[in-house]
Amino acid sequence: MPVGDSCEFSKVKNVVFMQTKNIAIVGSGLVGSLLAIYLRRRNFKVTVFDRRPDIRQIQFSGRSINLAMSVRGWNALDKVGIGDEIRSLAIPMHKRTMHITGEEAYHQPYGKAGEAIYSISRGVLNRKMITLAENEGVEFKFNEKVWDVDLPSAKIYTGETEKGEWEEYSYDMIFGCDGAFSRVRHKMQRRSRFDYSQDFLDAGYKELGIPPNEDGTYKLDKNSLHIWPRGEFMLIALPNLDGSFTCTLFMPHEGENSFEQLDTEQAILNFWNIHFPDTLSLMPTLLEDFENNPTSALVTIKCYPWTYWNKVALVGDSAHAVVPFYGQGMNAGFEDIFVLNEIIEEFEEGKEDWQDIFERYQESRKPNTDAITELSYRNFMEMSSKTADATFLLRKKIEKHFSNKYPDKWLPLYSRVTFTNKPYAEALHIGNRQAEIMEKVMQLPEIESTWQSAETETFILDLLKNEKG
Repeated sequence: MPVGDSCEFSKVKNVVFMQTKNIAIVGSGLVGSLLAIYLRRRNFKVTVFDRRPDIRQIQFSGRSINLAMSVRGWNALDKVGIGDEIRSLAIPMHKRTMHITGEEAYHQPYGKAGEAIYSISRGVLNRKMITLAENEGVEFKFNEKVWDVDLPSAKIYTGETEKGEWEEYSYDMIFGCDGAFSRVRHKMQRRSRFDYSQDFLDAGYKELGIPPNEDGTYKLDKNSLHIWPRGEFMLIALPNLDGSFTCTLFMPHEGENSFEQLDTEQAILNFWNIHFPDTLSLMPTLLEDFENNPTSALVTIKCYPWTYWNKVALVGDSAHAVVPFYGQGMNAGFEDIFVLNEIIEEFEEGKEDWQDIFERYQESRKPNTDAITELSYRNFMEMSSKTADATFLLRKKIEKHFSNKYPDKWLPLYSRVTFTNKPYAEALHIGNRQAEIMEKVMQLPEIESTWQSAETETFILDLLKNEKG
């Protein structure tokens, strides 16, 4: 066994030998469960390990942010025929609804008529995905903590404690789907020439809630993602099937208007009266939620390589955790699986070259996940402050107007990311070019009154033509 991949064999109590074409997945979250379904469809034996209890048997932890499923996610689910089952758990959100203190709420459509992102509870979806995977014949081992991984031989070592006795499991391949603080990736980090970085946002988040009305109806518009933008912090609310909304407060950990300042019930109420007064009547459990739900961190993870020869691969957050402000974390993880599957399909069954598959998978996905990481950071500023800015809103109107007239020449960045399967890297590149054009457009004299004019359209068309030339 190569240096750096040793395991404390003295701790091994039982050795469980697996047959060929057995695959282990570490992590029973959304990405791990969907990957298990894909691999079972290829007639592999799949075992999923998770250090946590079965999520179907416990109350959810209050650490979640409701998911926003979009085209990339649906594409991956539809590929294995489970999209319609998941759609029954989701609520379409066609627009943002902006709540500005002292003003009437107003709407910002996400895309064209009929285009929407879909709100879905992470806990509800995870429970469903595990059950669907079990129905395919996937075996789940809950409460089984992976303490070590032998990369060259694709062996997993589990046990109740890190210092206690371990069991050894031997597989053909291991997929690390165990999140931002992946144990599988941690083992890969110990090898030479492995690049790794983590970056914590100064802001954190806390889950809160808006319950339904007594008759089960919604207190806010059901088909909106609601945002209360306040500059360096914001509150959002996404609908659930039971008439409630899952709310998330994003704000700095320290400093003025931060979580550290909200350390008493009175401080919370004072803060809410100043910044979110219209929500007080909607959130009767505000103080209870604040006390019971943890304040969680927001982290970006980058690493490379994602694979070890033909034995181990990282998928989803274990390879590329992103902050949630573009709603693409889950969608990007699902797209990892879709792309991996597309590469596998190029091979005759039973004759797959897994080293080639893994190399092509990581080379394809790495530039795109780096791009969505950048876009997600940028969208935090847009959601928290720019969405309430008059200049920003005018800019978006111009883009939408021009795109409607010239759809073959201009697709807004948000639509390119959310409503297409175009590569994230391409979206970032084109988005940067469009941003440069819009900077020039916004400097035109009297643009506030001439933005729909033929002259403005011609100006944009000339810029696009000159750019291509």
